[in-house]
Amino acid sequence: MLCGYAFMFLCVPNICGLLTPCVIGMPNTSTRPKRGRRNRRVPREDPARNELVSRSLESAQQCLFNQDYGTAFVHYLLVLNLAPVLKDFASESFRFTLFKWADELDSLGRIQDLFDCYEQALELFPTDEVIINSMGEHLFRMGFRDEAAGHFHKALKLKPDYPEAKENFYRVANWLVERWHFLMLNDRRRNHKYQQAIQKAVEGGCNTVLDIGTGTGILGMCAKKAGAAEVYACELSKTMYELACEVVTANGMNGRIKILHMKSLEMEVPKDIPKRVSLVVTETVDAGLFGEGIIESLIHAWNHLLLPPQSTQDPSRPPSQAGRVIPAGATVFGMAVQCLEIRRHHRLCVSEIGGLATAAAGELHSPVSCSSEDDSTEPYTTERLSRLPGGYTPLTEPFNALDIDFNNVQELEGLCSREVSRVRLPVTGEGLLDALAVWFQLHLDQQSSLSTGPKEDTCWEQAIYPVQTPHNFPLRPGDELIVEISCRDAYLRLCSVAVARDGREFRLDDCLDPDKPRNNPGPSGNPNPSLNAEAELCSALACLGTEQSSGPRDYTMLECAEMALLNNQPYHDSFRRALAKLITNLKDARSVQGPSQGQGLEVMPLTDPPSGPMDPGPDPFYVLDVSEGFSVLSLMAASQGQVKAYSSVEKTQHQAVLRRLARANGVPEEALEFWLNQVEDEQAVLQRPSREKLWSAIILDCVETCGLVRQKLMEKATLARCLLEDGGQIFPERIVLYGMLVESDTLLLESAVQGQEPTLGFNIAPFINQFTVPVHVFLDLSTLQCRHLSDSVELFILDLMNTNANYTNRDVKVQASASGRVTAVPFWYQIHLNEEISLSTFNQDSHWKQAAVVLHQPLAVREGDWVRLAVTLQKSSISISASIEEEAGETGTVDSVRVR
Repeated sequence: MLCGYAFMFLCVPNICGLLTPCVIGMPNTSTRPKRGRRNRRVPREDPARNELVSRSLESAQQCLFNQDYGTAFVHYLLVLNLAPVLKDFASESFRFTLFKWADELDSLGRIQDLFDCYEQALELFPTDEVIINSMGEHLFRMGFRDEAAGHFHKALKLKPDYPEAKENFYRVANWLVERWHFLMLNDRRRNHKYQQAIQKAVEGGCNTVLDIGTGTGILGMCAKKAGAAEVYACELSKTMYELACEVVTANGMNGRIKILHMKSLEMEVPKDIPKRVSLVVTETVDAGLFGEGIIESLIHAWNHLLLPPQSTQDPSRPPSQAGRVIPAGATVFGMAVQCLEIRRHHRLCVSEIGGLATAAAGELHSPVSCSSEDDSTEPYTTERLSRLPGGYTPLTEPFNALDIDFNNVQELEGLCSREVSRVRLPVTGEGLLDALAVWFQLHLDQQSSLSTGPKEDTCWEQAIYPVQTPHNFPLRPGDELIVEISCRDAYLRLCSVAVARDGREFRLDDCLDPDKPRNNPGPSGNPNPSLNAEAELCSALACLGTEQSSGPRDYTMLECAEMALLNNQPYHDSFRRALAKLITNLKDARSVQGPSQGQGLEVMPLTDPPSGPMDPGPDPFYVLDVSEGFSVLSLMAASQGQVKAYSSVEKTQHQAVLRRLARANGVPEEALEFWLNQVEDEQAVLQRPSREKLWSAIILDCVETCGLVRQKLMEKATLARCLLEDGGQIFPERIVLYGMLVESDTLLLESAVQGQEPTLGFNIAPFINQFTVPVHVFLDLSTLQCRHLSDSVELFILDLMNTNANYTNRDVKVQASASGRVTAVPFWYQIHLNEEISLSTFNQDSHWKQAAVVLHQPLAVREGDWVRLAVTLQKSSISISASIEEEAGETGTVDSVRVR
């Protein structure tokens, strides 16, 4: 506790439920300026103050030893306010105390106290980039993305090479300015068509304009440039609002365009704009047309912000006194497709996973479903069909799904209450029905339109409505596919509901008898369904008839990436073989050493041993799977026999799936447990299995689906090694990073705005390019439009089992195999489970995507030139810098970015 003396004159109750020091004015000071100049006195020593500082500093250190971080924090605040000269001495301990105390406050839900602590810390250390970055991390975790970005940006200004702040800023930049902004602004054709339509409307008399969802402000600037008398714009995102203000000012329109930081739904006349406008321009549309709320915003605009539309009863009314919208309307198109890539991300395609039969799992599918009433599902996802690995096969001709007139408020208001419409589509191609692909034509006015179709060179993706059925349905020419179309909740919903064949109609969502075997093709599938698939459909149709199913379907939802992982048979087969080899080796070792040997290093456990019955017999081998999300690796380990496996699967529904699979595959109930049900602190997952035991194997999730190494991987591996018994193993044992040099204009367009030409001469690029992220993720390198300028090369090795084999820096020389411009370095991984078994994240069956470092400036090379890639590892973050090996042996660095 603080001494009573300190309580009397230095402390006031304030933050964190504790006491906070308050600096009091020094004695013998005066607010009145003194005349003349006096010699400066040497300040007197204050024995009482020095004693208080000394005692408080000692108390702070004692509290740290006792892990009483809250009291230690108060003592440090007192010391550093009384004796600022000690800041350099105590800064590291103060940071440590702050971060520990903040974590405690976070776990207790005392959020205001947490931020009060950071505010007081920043009063003492206003330019400490580590504290600023840490506060940004807390803000980001709590959803304050704009504020977090500000802190990360400030930390980078203080220390531009601070890796944690740079990585955090890149991460939050993806949230604040989504990557499609760059593609859209680089789409000169789209920008020019909008500009033409706006100019035509303004010249036709629409002289007051509102830009809804202005983004960078480009459409509003088009209206002002066309001569509109008054231009208003609104933007909900704080980041985009501030960016738009900067852009408008830089283009000489500050004060001529009024930008509001608010939703258009909250705008009122005359509170926010003085009068109703004659033109609304907007592009608040997504791949599914209505997903960004354009219907709701236009209904509000017509009722509250726009002048009444031009009336056929009063055609003489001038355009300046009538309201209109750009775009004027849209036509939605759809098409049924077969696509393996879509199929394996949305439903289970295999009947066996790593030696485990999957029938007992029940129906598993992704959370993308337009037929479900569950609020947790989305009606569609998005894909660029032209870049899907393996391509797609059209099964029907494109059909007209919907027409909508944005200038007809009655039509907009009645959209959600429209009756469900049915469309019968003649099947023209043979294949498995995997999805409906949807796109639209945006009618800017009567003469001009934009298409988002799969064959168009467009910045938009297509909307994908996957078929979520427990069976595969092969279609053939002569069939009719029946599709229902609705707009519930202002979302466009297309659902494949039935197939008509030979005069009979069969619903797709009816379930077969679960006891009847069914033939599930593997994820590699068969592009053209075989006679077996045809026989499967005939069997299904014979069981279905036209009657309704007896009850609701019972299913479990997994994320799309989790579904793709389950369908990755080479991945699970490789793990099964590697686990079997390890267990066999350990059994052999135990038979030689005896049952009491081989438990390795004694480490004090972090928790008491979990309780649970175990069969008498030989000591089991303990296996821990700490994979992210849904994983069956622990169950595969348990099926080896004499194994006690622990899964990190957290969701109750997902645990139930694993239990069902265990029972169906003869795995004893006690052989599989759920680790997060046993540990008290989810942050401390890597612990011993019990007080006396160590792990035989620990499975780490090393690579994210997006193509990056997981954060803190090497730190986790270091801890995991200490928890292994003699002969135990981390899976994987090492990861090898590979890459190549490529030329890709696509990656450039997706990473930054390329000058003023695509943005119609407006100066936008320098402002939005602040949010450029040099590492692109979720790439499909097999379909990326690019030229390979080198062979693949080994860039780096991460050894999880042998810490002495690791290094922090490596230079790799890559020879150009063709002349061109190096714009990016795509990379992927070879994941070695042991010396003999490995997996690549770059193959057809992989659930992983690839990533790429995009160079800030393209690097011109000639065939035969050597390019030096300097690769550095720091805290599981890999940075790559590229330079050319010049003739004299010197190098010129052209780029440096980090990948995690």
